Amino acid sequence: MKRLILLLMLALAYAVNADAQGFLNRLKERAVNAAENAVSRKVENKVDRETSNAMDDVLDGKKSDKKSKSSKSKDADNDDEDADDYENDTKNVKSDFVRGSVVMFEDDFANEQVGEFPSKWDLVRGSAEVAVINGVKCIEMDKHDCWLAPLVKGGIKNYLGDVFTIEYDMLYDDREKNGASSVELDIMHETKPRDNELFTITYSFTWDKHTFDCNYCLTSEPSFTHKEGHASSEAGPYNDARWHHFALSFNKRAIKFYVDGRRVINVPNAKPGAGWVTWFASGGSKHTYMKNVVIAKGAVDLYERQETDIDAKVAAVEKAIAETGKFVTNNILFETGKATLKPESMEEIQKVADYMKKNPSVRFEVQGHTDNQGSDAINDPLSQQRAEAVVKALEGLGCDGFNLRAVGKGSHEPVADNSTDAGRAKNRRVEFIKK
Repeated sequence: MKRLILLLMLALAYAVNADAQGFLNRLKERAVNAAENAVSRKVENKVDRETSNAMDDVLDGKKSDKKSKSSKSKDADNDDEDADDYENDTKNVKSDFVRGSVVMFEDDFANEQVGEFPSKWDLVRGSAEVAVINGVKCIEMDKHDCWLAPLVKGGIKNYLGDVFTIEYDMLYDDREKNGASSVELDIMHETKPRDNELFTITYSFTWDKHTFDCNYCLTSEPSFTHKEGHASSEAGPYNDARWHHFALSFNKRAIKFYVDGRRVINVPNAKPGAGWVTWFASGGSKHTYMKNVVIAKGAVDLYERQETDIDAKVAAVEKAIAETGKFVTNNILFETGKATLKPESMEEIQKVADYMKKNPSVRFEVQGHTDNQGSDAINDPLSQQRAEAVVKALEGLGCDGFNLRAVGKGSHEPVADNSTDAGRAKNRRVEFIKK
């Protein structure tokens, strides 16, 4: 019996060993087959890639010694071999700010008393006081409402002129994104209140990209109350609790605004006539801080428009004055029976303004003429009022009012037959008589 059990155990061990050996043999065979298949696939893939690259070289006209696309970039979407080398050659052009050469106002708040309102400033509305941020004195603008103006030359409101720069540093912390302040830099005409600005730069410290807007009066606008012009761009973030440098340049007609040296606003043709400046901040969850305010005469060099745009128009005025001593135009139009200029008149008035700026010593008698429709009692004062409206428009475009005198001629000096429509249209004119 024991011998029988022993024989059965030997038989079982042999069977298990045989199966194990067979299993190992089968595993080895599969590994060999897998390795052979992997090598085969690798060779096939390499052939496919080389074939594909060769075809690309043929189709694209590339030289055969260039690297394959797979070795040019780790980005599978980058099919342009020069994409990593792309560079905007004009990007530094936007850093062209230059401070004006004559400083009119400067305040770093260094000599101010903390907790008091700064002595060189005027408060129009809201509240503000001198504070210390990271050891530096500055002005703290109330988060709800703060409207400030610098006291330049004792508080006059006509110090800016047509060529100036304004600089300041500003800090705001909205890293938690819980409500940022809105800021306005308002350039005012000397006779106009707030909300009737000549132009304004507005921005909010919301989120990571801030929108900078410039709303400005067009040169065709006879008044300073309608800011039809608009320019905008995005930049930032500047709400990171760090100081950032803001700068404005205005040169005759060109508005340029910069943040940390980068130009974010570039308006080529805005209405001149700046008098004074204000800052307005409101609506934030925290205070806005400002320091290092500098206002100076001078500006970034003016990029002159092409000759066909300005000089050719001025040439028409120059030619008429050289030949006859006056410039006569029927293109300055008014509303019927009124002294209100029509918008299309501003193009003609701009010609005269450009001529006067080019020849600043020239003096003009601005004559208003009417046709004979209506009585002298109506036409005489109407022609005077229309001449005065033209003078006012020229002053608004930056001409010196000292060199202008308005004279109403009524219907007393016709140049054509008043019995016809064509004749009356010629008689309704404005003459600029050189004196």
